[in-house]
Amino acid sequence: MDIIPSLTPLTPPHSEEERLVWLRLLRSRRVGVATFFRLMGEYGEAATALDALPRIAADAGVNDYTVCPEGVAMAELRAGRFAGARLICFGDDDYPAALMDLTDPPPLLWAMGNLDLLKTPTVALVGARNASSLGTRMARRLAGDLGAAGHVVASGLARGIDTAAHMASLETGTVAVLAGGVDVVYPAENAVLAHEIADTGLRLSEQPMGLTPTARHFPRRNRIISGLSRAVVVVEAAAKSGSLITARDALDQGREVMAVPGHPFDGRAAGCNMLIRDGATLVRSGADVLAALPDITPQVTDDTVVNLPPPAARKPRTLRETNHLHQMILDRLGPSPVTEDQLIRDLQRPAGEITSQLVTLELDGQVNRQPGGLLSRR
Repeated sequence: MDIIPSLTPLTPPHSEEERLVWLRLLRSRRVGVATFFRLMGEYGEAATALDALPRIAADAGVNDYTVCPEGVAMAELRAGRFAGARLICFGDDDYPAALMDLTDPPPLLWAMGNLDLLKTPTVALVGARNASSLGTRMARRLAGDLGAAGHVVASGLARGIDTAAHMASLETGTVAVLAGGVDVVYPAENAVLAHEIADTGLRLSEQPMGLTPTARHFPRRNRIISGLSRAVVVVEAAAKSGSLITARDALDQGREVMAVPGHPFDGRAAGCNMLIRDGATLVRSGADVLAALPDITPQVTDDTVVNLPPPAARKPRTLRETNHLHQMILDRLGPSPVTEDQLIRDLQRPAGEITSQLVTLELDGQVNRQPGGLLSRR
């Protein structure tokens, strides 16, 4: 008898009705990326998970919980079609293979443009919004060199370095990952550039159509930029720049991290110099980037199976036992994040028992799941 049960493949939706249910599940209150995949792993399909949500919420003490209404999800699908966007689901043929090995891949992506770019090796160029003249010139040169070498350039359509990188790679291939809806251009000054990217490149977003981004959306966006890429090159960044979040995401995801050095007196170079001090590859030209890239690009074939943990065995548990288990989990968690594996080892309970209850605690807002699969108590 197998000690470790076989994994259950996650089957992407094959009809508009199934896509609608996936969208409703992901857009339901307190269902984030991690909770979505946990529910799919436990219940096997989105419709069953959606039906179970009110009961899970009620067990967690949330009695007024309602799932995302069908009309809201249908309106988003209509808005996507009207904008000329396509909804890509995790496991679809067009879903970016590079994102499938992340701990928190987006279950759904809205895309506008050339989807073939997702099958081309990609390098991310990110940096300061208030970039210097030298910084933007460097970004343009790097983007040109990488494009000429057959790489797509990914960035976030922000001012400064991002804008320069996109503009220099329009002809060779560029991907803009947006923090808001794929149909919402931010900043507005990049409206023309965004239109050109939709024509010749690709715009991506995991956010609902029409969503105007706020500060909290940008860190989540950054993990997609780095996840798509073989390497992240930081051209200019202050000591507390958002570009350093992208670099940290890249490290967590096993991507290469590179940086362009700058003058010690220039605050816009402080973050890059720190990265180089801590082991990032120093970049002077596109040749340095290409030389540091791994020789082999991971490939996903048509036979690749996407797996999720098998549905957890549901054993009857009294309310008192459930509350006791919740308290054990919460007692082990604090402001400092820990890995889920460490939590399971500390509690010395079956993994399936802990993971299923983490879904309830996440829905109840008591547990926060951070990039990299880290858990903390809210």
